[in-house]
Formats: sequence, C-alpha cells, structure tokens
Amino acid sequence: MKSRSLITNVALTDRPGLVDGASVGLAIAHDSAERHVRGSAAYVDDLPEPSATVHVAPGGAGSARGAIRAMDLEAVHASPGVLAVLTAADIPGVNDCSPAFGDDPILADGEILFHGQVVFAVVAETRDAARRAVRRACIEVESVAPRVTVDDGLAAGVDVMAPYEFRRGEPASAIAAAAYRLEDTVRIGGQEHFYLEGQAALAVPGEADEIQVVSSTQHPSEVQNLVAHMLGVPGAAVVCECRRMGGAFGGKESQAAQWACLAALAAHVTGRPAKVRLDRDDDMTMTGKRHDFRVDWRCGFGGDGVLEGVDVELNGRCGYSADLSLGVNDRAMFHADNAYYYPAARIHSRRVRTDTVSNTAFRGFGGPQGTLFAERMMDAVAITLGLDPLLVRKRNLYAPGRDVTPYGMRLDDHVVTRIVRRLERTSGYAARRRAIARFNAGAERAGRAGRGATLRKGIALTPVKFGIAFTLKQLNQAGALVHVFTDGSVQVNHGGTEMGQGLYIKVAQVVAEEFGIGIDRVRITATRTDKVPNTAPTAASSGSDLNGMAALRAARTIRGRLAGLAARLYQVREADVAFRGGVVRVGAETIPFERLTQLAFTERVSLSSTGYYATPKITWDRDTASGRPFLYFAGGAACSEVTVDIETGEMRVDRVDILHDAGRSLNPAIDMGQIEGGFVQGMGWLTTEELVFGKDGRLLTHAPSTYKIPTCSDVPADFRVELFEPGRNREPTIHRSKAVGEPPLLLAISVFSAVTHAIASLAPGRVPPLDAPATPEAILRAADAMRGDGSRDGDHRRSRRPLKRTD
Repeated sequence: MKSRSLITNVALTDRPGLVDGASVGLAIAHDSAERHVRGSAAYVDDLPEPSATVHVAPGGAGSARGAIRAMDLEAVHASPGVLAVLTAADIPGVNDCSPAFGDDPILADGEILFHGQVVFAVVAETRDAARRAVRRACIEVESVAPRVTVDDGLAAGVDVMAPYEFRRGEPASAIAAAAYRLEDTVRIGGQEHFYLEGQAALAVPGEADEIQVVSSTQHPSEVQNLVAHMLGVPGAAVVCECRRMGGAFGGKESQAAQWACLAALAAHVTGRPAKVRLDRDDDMTMTGKRHDFRVDWRCGFGGDGVLEGVDVELNGRCGYSADLSLGVNDRAMFHADNAYYYPAARIHSRRVRTDTVSNTAFRGFGGPQGTLFAERMMDAVAITLGLDPLLVRKRNLYAPGRDVTPYGMRLDDHVVTRIVRRLERTSGYAARRRAIARFNAGAERAGRAGRGATLRKGIALTPVKFGIAFTLKQLNQAGALVHVFTDGSVQVNHGGTEMGQGLYIKVAQVVAEEFGIGIDRVRITATRTDKVPNTAPTAASSGSDLNGMAALRAARTIRGRLAGLAARLYQVREADVAFRGGVVRVGAETIPFERLTQLAFTERVSLSSTGYYATPKITWDRDTASGRPFLYFAGGAACSEVTVDIETGEMRVDRVDILHDAGRSLNPAIDMGQIEGGFVQGMGWLTTEELVFGKDGRLLTHAPSTYKIPTCSDVPADFRVELFEPGRNREPTIHRSKAVGEPPLLLAISVFSAVTHAIASLAPGRVPPLDAPATPEAILRAADAMRGDGSRDGDHRRSRRPLKRTD
C-alpha cells in the first residue's frame, strides 16, 4: 500500500464482506467518516440537553503557588443566573480525581499548586452566565515564587516520586575505556494535545443516588470510579458513557475525570442535569501536556561508530502531581535504546516536581522523548566521526547475539533491520544524500564568495522500535459483549473508546468476519460501564489488540452455539458448518444467516455472549526491574528531506518516505491514516509546537494565536507511505495485526535529524546545539552557534551545557 499525499491512496470497499465474508484486511471507511464530513457526528456538546440542564464553569486564582488566605465569592453568588458556587466543602466524598496517587484535588483546598488550578465552580442557567460570574471572584493568595522549569525542580531537589533506573554492565568503565567519548544535554519540549473537541461532560441524575455521566474520555471506568468516590456512592450507581471523542491523544485518559466530576457534583447539588465544556484557553491552561525533558547523556564508542557504553539521565517535568508520570517516564526509559543495542548502559529517570499543571499521557507516552535522545546520540556520533548517520545507525541496530534490551527483554524479531534496508533502497537515500552534499558544498562556496546563499539541505533515515502493551500489567485486559438478533443483525459493545482512530470499525470487521456476514450488519454501540465493566483505558496502542480479541471471543462463542445447533438440526458434523458470504453452509445445504438465528431463538439457544481477553506473556516486575514488559514490538522507518534557511531559521520538509509494519493490517485505510496523521503530529511536536511558561508559572501559549500546530501547508508535498507487505505478527494477536496508534509519531524524529544534518553542514565535525522543537528561533540560534555568531544569544531563554568530546 502506498500513498504520495496526505490523502491515502487506498481504494475503499463500499460493501465489504458480502461476497465471501472476508472483512478483515479490507480498506473500509471509518464508521463515522460521512458524519464527520457532514458535521452530524454527535459529540458531548452536540447531544440534546435534557430539560432544566445547568451549566458549569471552573474558576481559579491568579497565582501559581501559595496558601489561600481569603476567598470572597459573594459577588459570584449574586451574579445573574447563578444557582450555586461549588467549593471543596461541597464535595460529599473524596476530593480527588487522580488516576492512582490521590494527589489531584477536584477543587483546590487551602492552597494553590499551579496557575490555572480550579478553586471553585459556578453553576448557572447558561454557560455564558457561569463564565461571566467566574470573573467576579476575589481570591487572596500568599504567593511564593513558583518552580517552573525542569532546572528549577532539579535545583530544589523535589520529585513527585522516587528516581528509577535500568542498569546493565559497567557503563562508566565502558565509556572510560572507549576510543571516543561524547557528553551533551538536549532539551525536549512538551506538547499540547489540541484535540478538536475540548474537555466536556454531561451528568444526569437518576433515581436515588444514581447518576449517568456522558464524558469525552478515554477511560470510562476511571470516570465512573472517581465520580462514585467523590459523591460517596457505590460504583454501581454511576454509569459513564462515551460514543466518540473529537480527538484525545492521551489528554483524555486521566484528565477528563475532573470535568466529569464537576458536572456530577453540580447535578448532585442542584438535582438537575449539568454540563461542562471548557473554553479553549481554559482547556490549554488547566490540563496537562506531553512531558518536557532535560536529557543529560554521555557515551563511549569506537572509530566505527559502534557504541560501547551509554549513560543517560532523563529528567522529566511532571508538574505538581504524579498523574501518569510513573508510566510516562518509565516508557521514556524503555525507549531510550530505540532500535539500538547498548552493551553497557545506565538509564536513569527523575520525575521532577514543578509548580505547573500536572503533565500527563500523550501519544507515545514518553516513548518519543526516549527515542529522540537515542537518535540525537546517533547523529552526534556520526557527525563527530564524519560518518553517514545511517551507517552508524545500521551498525548499532539490534541483531542476533546483540538482542537483549537494557531492561532484559530479548528481541526475537529483527524486522526493523529489514525495514531500514528496504527503505534505504526504495527512498533512494544514498543518491539523495550525495546530491544534498553537493548542494550544501555549493552553498558554502557561494557564501564565501559573498553571493548570499542561505539555504542548506538535510536528509535522515531513522528507525522506530515501539513496545506494545501497558507496562502496568493489570491494564492489559479487555471485555466485550456481543448480541445477535433474530434478523441476523449484530450489536457489539466493548470497553474501548473511539477517538477518531478507527477502533470501532476494526472491531466490527473482526466480528463480521467471525460470522461471515457483511460489515453493514454489525453495529458498535457507545462504550458504557453498565455493559462492559472494569475496563482499561484506550491507550498504549492496545485498543485493537485488546478489544478486538475480546469481541472475537464473544462472537466465537455464539458462532460455536450456532454451529452446534445447525449440526444437530441438519445431522452433520460441526466441522461441516461454515459461515461465509452472509450464509451458513451446512453440509450440502445453504441457509441464510438470519434463518439460523431465527432457529436459534426457536430452539432456545442463547445469541448473546461476553468475551474476555488478557494479554499473555506480560511478566514485568517494576520493583525488581525484571521480566517482560511488552508482548511485541511495532517497527517502522522514515526518510525525511528538509531545506533550512540559515538566515531566518525557516524550514520546509521537502519529501518524506515511510515504511511501517502493521502486521496483517486489519484495515489498511485506517492504518495508513494513522501513520500519516501520527507523523504530522510528531512533526509538529519537533518543529512548530512550543510551550512557553512565564517565570510566574503562567502558560503564555494558550491559544492557536501563540501555539502553532501543523497546518495543511506544513504537510510535505511529496509524502510517500507504504505498509511493509511481508508484515505479520509473530505473536498470536488479533488476526496477526500490529498496533499503529503511537509508533508512527516517532517516525517524525527523522525530520529533526534532517534539520540537524542541514545545520551541521555549516561546520563539519561539530554537533549543532539544537533543542526540540526546532522552531525558526531554535534553528537560527543553532546556526549562529555553528558559525560562531553570538549576536542573538540574548534571545535564548535556556542555558545549555556545551557538547564535550574526549578521545
């Protein structure tokens, strides 16, 4: 499958599965695609509001850190349309919306921990009235200087949890004995989720203590539990529902809970339905981001570029609370090797506490940050030795005999090596690199001659190895509920949530194929905690793996009953019963699928079943740093070519070639879309999306006017995407497919490396001091540093340790 533009060049199947019953592997459109285009897909704010619905707006103080000395809310109460003003004192149960550690108050109580923290909430007849009333609050805070940056937190020595480390061999000795040694610091920026649909929730009170919450959340079960704990009611009294989200990217895994809790609290206090929908500025200010990191590293290597020892400290800014920082920072450690073998290694992590909003899950969950370090190190080694970075990368790839990760998991599938070699050939990497070298040499000569050549080009080919599974073992499970009706139609419910990634259509394809019927006869219903309970979040790229397998098992149970019934009624063996093309072949007989389901009802055979799946082989023990954290690895590679203007810092991505392994793809159209979208989102993280906080802890980039996500014009005009055709998962996943949600985002690291290559041409042998994101300002600073021009150093907000070479 190939694509040469953002619009995937895959022929969509109009009515799949009606000829031979095969649905899996077909390029079927997203189940809501037409509704997305027409604007008729209903999100939380689009749902008809129940009669007497009230609206909730959160309010805060102007400080980033300090004790609350006084809070005057009289003017808020007196505002037109206001029905109630909620504070921590109004919470009947537990004032907490954290996913694990009990350190995220729903409403601040006694102290402010970050700028934008919610202190109170206004309940009013209209959203406008609630938002206007919020501004009339008078809150006095005894402010203290906040710790804003990673450096601030490190200097204060404060963490949200204890440091953690992987170690193999004696890295210090290996580095000291190496022929070449490098030491550097790279800073990796965070990222705003910028989902199209902001945080939203609608709570409707029911009988007695019952309440239903419709939430834009990746984790309905967690919302259910936190609402129940807040209200002091049993979990069975709360139902959480999510039909779809307008994007999430991890930002609605844990952080959707606070807004659902506020809606539920308002409904509890007023006895009326209550809705919360955050304004974009409030959403960006009040919710967490991708963790930004300061990475301090050193390595030792030989003259061939092969690593001998690696020592890295991954210092992640977590914000004021733990949230999901345990898993995010662990995942950064798990991917600090990317696809490379480290003979001796120390991988150390600090979860740094700052007085800023608590950072949270974001597509890749720390993996992109760890991988970016690995690729930065590869580039530094290659530039230092004057070697082609791809050659250095290939020499360090995992291989038989060099196949154990720093955390002790052995790789038994070296598909990344095959992908890299194939992409090197199909992208024309070698010839293009030679052409770029000639271009840059010509620009250098023109510059010396005073002809003002300001453009430099760069190219990079980088691999991705991404572990698939939740590293928290108990999350690797899923449930599903399948009903077959007597007219032959099928209804499926499972614990996964749809956020645009195509999970619902993939699961529908799996069920349709199991029954041998067309996809048009399968309906996936909204995720609800009263249908499938105790679910894991839809995250870690495991949605299809988990929920697809659970639905398969439920459908297979029903199919087994139907096969047994057909065998009994027609006096054949069960092995002679086949479901295909919308009919059931029973020996020499053929009957419509719906006829068999009618017979099942007549014969009192159940047409409903649950299904359950737990990921096998996951044995990771964090306390001992041993075991197996992943079921398998997804792999891919990208080759990116860029042009950089060294006088303005502007950058253009000229061409991108991607080769990605989706295993036996459940739906190539959906997977191609995920690859393209993930790459562009990763490109934004590394080139345009810069989060800027003031010294007072305020987020200064809290709107699209100051925070720049990629636009259509940023997408490469020459964008080639191909699925690795020999792909097939060695592990028994759902139809031998592989996850594609998160891994493609890491392919965009090739753009950052290509920019590094372009700037490095200014001073061969020197590693550009380029941090991420590579904004025009960052590129210009790096280019100036390479040319020895310090005239713009005053614009640099962050100090950096110079690259040190010892050999």
